[in-house]
Amino acid sequence: MSLNLPTIFPLHEDKDFLTGREWVCLRLLCLNMSSLADMKPEKLCESTNQQIELIRAQQIVDIAKTARLQGLGTWFSRLAIDAGISYQEIIQIPAYTTAERINQHLGYPICNKKTIQALQQLQQQW
Repeated sequence: MSLNLPTIFPLHEDKDFLTGREWVCLRLLCLNMSSLADMKPEKLCESTNQQIELIRAQQIVDIAKTARLQGLGTWFSRLAIDAGISYQEIIQIPAYTTAERINQHLGYPICNKKTIQALQQLQQQW
């Protein structure tokens, strides 16, 4: 019999966060993922001829910027941004608040106590 002990959410893990259409737009513009964090959302929207709307462009830039924080990948960054947590908030608000907002947004507890502790340790490094 094996025990299913709570594990830490893989904060560092990267997953695709662009739709297929967004990815094609960015490739046609010769933009790579690392450059997205440095872009202004208005410029991204304009560059794609509004194929990527301004609100979504802001999300993309924020996800890319957040994923640059040491120890965070695009998967956790996307979940946080989707839950309405800004780049600045991820750095500044308590880790338990971030976890609570992500869990509430998703409707189930993806972030547990171990995840909160790991996020707290990362925040101390930033």
